[in-house]
Amino acid sequence: MDIQQNTALTRALAEVPGPLPTSGVIHITLPHTDRFTVVGNHLAQHPDLSCTAVGIAVRIQSLPQGAKVGIKALAAHCKEGEKRIAAALRELEAHGYLQRFRHRLPSGRVITRTVFCNRPAALLRPRRPAAEAPAPVPAPVQEPAPVPAPAPMQEPAPVPVRIPTAAPPSPEVPVAPPAPSAPLFVPRVPPPTAPKAPRRPLPQPSGLTPELDRAATTFLSDLHRHAPQFTLSEDDVRRLVPGVAAWLERAARPDAIRRALTDDPPQPLKHPAKLLAHRLTELLPPAPPGVDALAALDRPRPRFTVTPFQTCEDCDRAFRSPTPGHCRDCRETRAAYAQAAA
Repeated sequence: MDIQQNTALTRALAEVPGPLPTSGVIHITLPHTDRFTVVGNHLAQHPDLSCTAVGIAVRIQSLPQGAKVGIKALAAHCKEGEKRIAAALRELEAHGYLQRFRHRLPSGRVITRTVFCNRPAALLRPRRPAAEAPAPVPAPVQEPAPVPAPAPMQEPAPVPVRIPTAAPPSPEVPVAPPAPSAPLFVPRVPPPTAPKAPRRPLPQPSGLTPELDRAATTFLSDLHRHAPQFTLSEDDVRRLVPGVAAWLERAARPDAIRRALTDDPPQPLKHPAKLLAHRLTELLPPAPPGVDALAALDRPRPRFTVTPFQTCEDCDRAFRSPTPGHCRDCRETRAAYAQAAA
């Protein structure tokens, strides 16, 4: 039985200009008449963007103005999950294709606005002002030819017509070069090639006594019994002993240190010693307060005297006063009556 041939594909391959390549992809390019989006090769072939980021960028470009392009809105129409879409949006933001900023509405509500640029490199170039167009030169008016008159009538004298001439060119005024405009898109996430900040050194105790050294070494050597993935070599134990000693010196309990160092590790854990060094440095607890600081907490706080409410004896109005009596209005009325009676 013969293999069924796709006649449409065969006809399309026959119309491909030039010889077909012996290997690789063969492009059959059919012109679009509707529902198409123009995508630049700087995006489609970007060397630092993942295929997911390129696909999300093409998806956003194909949407109309005002369409929702949040993580949940894209995840509702794409097969990728929210984590992959969020990572792709961060890649696009790092390379200038996407910009997210906070905007305050007239009602006071703050929303997040998203701007997508299909050519971020073009925004970074300073825009040159358009060259001044030369003044239009009026075309000269041709003198009309005289019309021959009948013989008996006298031929009128031709009226001279003034031919306007072009105005002399104005002297060229030197134009100052345009000031470089600030880029509209400033990536908030540093690119992968940006220099990284140096790592903070491992904390050191004020004095590595033999007791602290022995306790820290025992703690690190016994760590694999509670968390098997944190199996350390002898060199790693000796390198991490000062960090654990600094924690013990700050009155941290061994079980609290163990939870802080081993809880929720990444999977798979490739470098346990590096993770322990990072957590020993970044999660170092503060030094315990001294005796003077604790004594300041026990000092009595100053008390504020609150004037109580009183009820006026004449009008039953409430007013603040240390002693019962009359309110201000009643006192003024009584004083006026007393002055009139006098």
